[in-house]
This record gives sequence, C-alpha cells and structure tokens, in this order.
Amino acid sequence: MTDRIVSFVMSGGVGSRLWPLSREDNPKQFHDLSGDGSMLAKTLRRLAARSGGETPIFLIASERHAERVHADLAGLDLAGGGPLFEPTGRNTAAAVALATLRTLSEFGDSLVLVVPSDHEISTARQFWQSIEAGAEAARAGRLVVFGIKPAQPETGYGYIEVAAESGGIFDVSRFVEKPDLATAQGYLKAGNFYWNTGIFLFRASAMRDAFAAFQPDIWQATEAAYRAATSDLSGLYMPLELYAAIPSNSIDYAIMERAKDIAMVPAGFRWNDLGSWQSLLDVGPSDSRGNVIVGDVVAIDCENSYIRGDGRLLSAIGMKDVAIVSTADATFVAPVSHSQHVKKVVEQLERSGRLETRFTPAHDRVIESGAWRRRVHHWLFQETLPLWSTSGVDERHGGFHEALGFDGSPLMKPKRMRTQARQVYAFAVASARGWDGPADRLIAHGIDFMAGKGRTDRGGWVRTLNVDGSVADATEDTYDHSCVLLALAHAHMSGNPDALRLGEETFAFLDAHLEDSRMTGFLETSDGEGERRSNPHMHLLEAFLAWHQATGERAHLRRAARIIDLFRSHFFDPESWTLGEYFDAEWKPAAGDKGLWTEPGHHFEWASLLVDFAERSGQAELRGFARKLYASAIASGLNRATGLAYGAVSRQGLPLDLASRSWPQAEAVKAAIALNGSGGPDLKPEIEARVGRLFRWHIDPAPLGLWIDRIDERGRSLASDVPASIFYHLVCALTQYLDGTAEKG
Repeated sequence: MTDRIVSFVMSGGVGSRLWPLSREDNPKQFHDLSGDGSMLAKTLRRLAARSGGETPIFLIASERHAERVHADLAGLDLAGGGPLFEPTGRNTAAAVALATLRTLSEFGDSLVLVVPSDHEISTARQFWQSIEAGAEAARAGRLVVFGIKPAQPETGYGYIEVAAESGGIFDVSRFVEKPDLATAQGYLKAGNFYWNTGIFLFRASAMRDAFAAFQPDIWQATEAAYRAATSDLSGLYMPLELYAAIPSNSIDYAIMERAKDIAMVPAGFRWNDLGSWQSLLDVGPSDSRGNVIVGDVVAIDCENSYIRGDGRLLSAIGMKDVAIVSTADATFVAPVSHSQHVKKVVEQLERSGRLETRFTPAHDRVIESGAWRRRVHHWLFQETLPLWSTSGVDERHGGFHEALGFDGSPLMKPKRMRTQARQVYAFAVASARGWDGPADRLIAHGIDFMAGKGRTDRGGWVRTLNVDGSVADATEDTYDHSCVLLALAHAHMSGNPDALRLGEETFAFLDAHLEDSRMTGFLETSDGEGERRSNPHMHLLEAFLAWHQATGERAHLRRAARIIDLFRSHFFDPESWTLGEYFDAEWKPAAGDKGLWTEPGHHFEWASLLVDFAERSGQAELRGFARKLYASAIASGLNRATGLAYGAVSRQGLPLDLASRSWPQAEAVKAAIALNGSGGPDLKPEIEARVGRLFRWHIDPAPLGLWIDRIDERGRSLASDVPASIFYHLVCALTQYLDGTAEKG
C-alpha cells in the first residue's frame, strides 16, 4: 500500500526493570543493548525504512531528555516529522491523544501508527508487512493492535484474547494484564491469547471519537495543551501548567479496554520488549555455553547467564542461569528467572531516597578520596583567607565590603546585614579549623560595626547599611536575622565577649516581632506582609542548630524541631522529592510559576541540615528525606554539559534558571559529605567530583583568592564582581572537605 501513515514513537518510559543500567535520567531507550545503536535510534530507522508511501515520523519524549533525543535524531530523515516534548509524563493515553491531535491538525484524517521506542523487532521488512496487513481494517475505522503468538508462559507481558478471524484479522475479546505463571500457562494452552506488543494503528478520526466517547477529559486537556504549545527548530514544546493538568492514564485502560470492534493482526516478526535481563539473554549473541557477555568481563565455568560489566572489570566463576549487571555505582545479581523482580529493588531504593535509581554517575568521578585536598588547603589558607581578611575589610567605615572587583579592590556598594554576618561566621569557622590569621580581631570588627550601626529601635537588625554605616534600609527581615544568629553562635564559640548577649537579644526580637502569631513559622519581615518562603526558615534552622552546638541547650533544638515540622508538612513534596520555595500565607504553594520553582542549591543545604538535626535529635528517618532531596537535585538539577547545579528547575525537573552560581556547588559538597556513611552509597567519589567541578568552573578561572560566581549554561562567565556573601559558603564547604579527608592516626 502507498497510503500515508503518520508514525509516532513513544519515548517517555524509564525502563526500571533493566536497573541498574536504565535509570530516570538515562532510560532504556537511549542504551545500545544489541550492538547496533540505541533502541530509540533503531526504532526510528525501522520506521524510516518503509518502502512505499509517505511516512512522517514523530517522537513523543520527555523534555528532560531533549539533548539525548536530538543526538539520536542526527542524520535521520523524519519525512516532515520531528520531536514533541512533554514537560512532565502523563502516561500513554495523553501521548496517543497528542499524536492524534498532531495528525489531524497537520495531515487530516490519516492513518496513525504508535510504537514503543525500546522494543527489539527482527527486520524492518517484516515489521512493515505486518503493519500494512492491518491498514485496511484501520482505514475502515477499527482500532488495530498487533499481537505475538506466545512461545512460552510469559508473566512479564500483557495478553490479548481473540475470537473470530477473517482474512488474517482477529476480533479482540479482551485485554488482560500481566498474569501469574499458572494463568499464563492456561493462556498458552488455550491457544487464543497473544502477547500485546503495545503497537497501535488507527485512523485519526477513529481515535478522536474513542476519546470523545470514553475519555473526553483527557482529550480536552491534551487539546488545550497542544493549542498552547510553542515550537522552534528543535521541536514542539507543551506548556507545563496545561500539560500537567491532563489526567494520567494508560491507553489500554483509557481506551482499548472500553472500545468495541478492536482488531488484532498477528505480527509476522520476531519481537521482544527487552523488559528484563532474561529477555536480553534470550535475544543476545551467546557464547558456546549460552552466556551473553557484555563489557569487560572474565567468565569461567558459567552457563546460560547474562553478565554485563560497565566501566570496570567484572569476573565470575561457576555461575549458572543468573544475571549479573555491574555499573560504576551499583551491582545487580539474581537468578535470570527472577530478574523481573528487580523492580522490587528499585522500589526499596526509592523509598529510602537512594540516588542510584534516578542518576547515572559521570565518567569523571575521582575514586581516590582526598584527591583535591592539597589544592583546597592552599586556596583556602594561602589565597582566599589572606585576601578577604585584608582587602575585604573596610578599615575606614567599619564592617566588610560587599564585593571585590576581579583586581582584588573593594567595590563601594551598600552593605547588607547578611553579608556582614556571614563574614563574621566565615572567619570564626576558619579559626576553628586552624587558620592562624587575625580571626578574633575580624570577628570583633564585624560585630562592633553590626551592633553599632545596624540595630533597630526595637532591638532587631536592619537589612542594609550604606558604605559609611548609615542606614539604607531599616526593614527587619527574617533572613537577615537568621544570618546574624548564625554569626553570633560561631562568634560565641570563638570567645567573643558580646556574642551571647547579642544572640539572646536577637532571639527575644525574633519571638516578639518575626514569629507568626498563629505559630506557623516566621514572617518574611516584621510588618507581616508579602509571600512566605521556605528559605529564611532553612537559615533559621541552620542558626538554631549552631546555637545548640554553642550552648548545648535543648531549647534551641526545640526551635529547630518546629522548622522540621514545617519541612515535613509543607515544604517537601514526597512525590517529586522536591522542596518548594514560595508559598501563600497558609503555606500553600504560590500560584503560577513560583509554585513550581525549586532550587537545587537549597535542596543540598536542606539535606546537610536534616542530617545534622537527625544526629542531634535521634530522628533517624530524616536521613531518608535528606537522601531524597540530594537525589532529586542531582538527577534533575544538573547541567549535563558542566556537571553544575542550575539556578532553578521546576518540580518536574525542567530548567528555569540556566545559570550556575558558585554557592550551590559548595552546598553540594557539604550535602555529599553529610550523607556519606549515612546508610546510603559511598559518596566519596562524588565528593571529589563536586569539589573538582567547583574549582574547574568557578575558582581556577578567577584571579587568586577570588571566584567566578555566575556562569551560563555553556560555562561562560556572567560575573562582573565577586560577592562577599558567597565567601561563607566556600569556607564552610571546603573546611568540611578538609576535615572529612584528614588522615587518621
């Protein structure tokens, strides 16, 4: 036949049954499982191999995987098709509705072919012969599916029960889900059950009518998103807010199990969904003893086993009927017959917040712990502390300069209270870690300026001072008070005589003027106006823990516990493992884009603070929350080109602020240090990689003692000066790194 068939490849799955190879950030369809290209690329080539007729090829994929998709599309003629990107997954019913809408709007009432992206099919010729065999039924308005005659009682596939046959086309009686073994054996014996390939052929109008009859809500919501989509040369992009509103359902449940007069064509090709390690053993090239060996593997006296080593040598002796899959950070071992149950492992890892289900480790991970130790020590104690303890100090007007130029000279900018406090904190931390500079004098210098120039009449602290110390902005801001409290706690531990009194006065002001009268956290400012944010509460948690460390008083731990309660009840989203930033007065996510805004850097900060609180309070379950925040930030919040954290991403993992600042990279180091040894994976290689990226992109390109605070998505500098407010992030993270890699003995 020469009719137009508009083809759509569904590429939104994760393929968790092939863990640890397939993961959320690098799922099964992007892997080369058979030695001749990724599964997605093979699927696209198969569709392009149709010998006659117009065949536009479209791809429906996650926007998170856009870079990988474009790599697989390179050099392929899609005959007028292209990628359609989903900002968040809404299951296969939405994808089929989107395919139908695209076809109707661009090609009219044409035939539509929908195929998975990650199945193994014998030949393109046999594939298209089977598809063409179903074309007449599809043109007549029937929804057509393609089935495989079972060769064994398979429990990993869905089944199609068929009835009458006419001209090689069967009527479908029902669809059934993956059965247990006894039921599958019954299906095999009955002879009228076929494996469901998940391949569909239909006229666009027929599927539109089916949605109108059975799932009008899905159709209408998908249509609204499609009409509002934006496009450029790289593809069509669905709007997040509208697409996320589409009800999530599979095409089988939504349409196929409800529609009448469905036809099934017995497929004339060999097929495997490659959904388990058993399936890869079945189809892979085997040696004389039935083993499929992939990668750097030494196998002795092994039989009928799938053994794969990615990135390191894997050796096995005497294994029979097993699957062994080793990656850079995880190893899976099971009898091949039980390999389908790997999802149970994934589910358990997900519950505990393990990173290995969502993120594929980078190839540049350094194995040796402490590899950056000498460079870090020199930069801290020989470069940056000497510079900021001299050029960063305003000896004329008091306090510390807000920023330095790249020539090391001070810039005359207004002095924020948070920056003054953070400099005090940084010098106190450096002193505690052995810095022999004038820390006591600098701490006193900063506190004298803050207390002498920056107090309000009610005993609080102003937001901003002018260079000469006069008040520029007298707003009493919770964020600034948290920074002051943090500085005073560490100043007290350093022996400053005024820090304890000032801290007590600040706590009194906090309770009287910044605490919400409803006992639901703290206001943004003392006037009580404006939105609510999680970030000031995070810094209050940091300050409360510091005061508990400084005094040992459990009252400070109780204060911290109230912030933890807010984290559990309002800030943390257990489904996406993300942390909200903006809220209304009732702690509901803010409307619009602000409600979707998350910052990887804050995920890292919260992770280390949760571990700290867990150790002090005994609430060990908080480590699981910390691991989830870290995993979410690593899996969804990194720029793959640089390995750095983005400024912000949506709850669905789409970049919102493509720039990378230096402080989130420092906080990533702290989080990895805190989580290492807390019941999760060995993060020492990850710690080294994080420190390495911080130096590679932010510190080493800058003059001695300085850093490039902000770079774009390609690693190019966006910085015009060096903000002092970042100094404390770097000092704290890198001193913790030195502590963690110090030689024992």
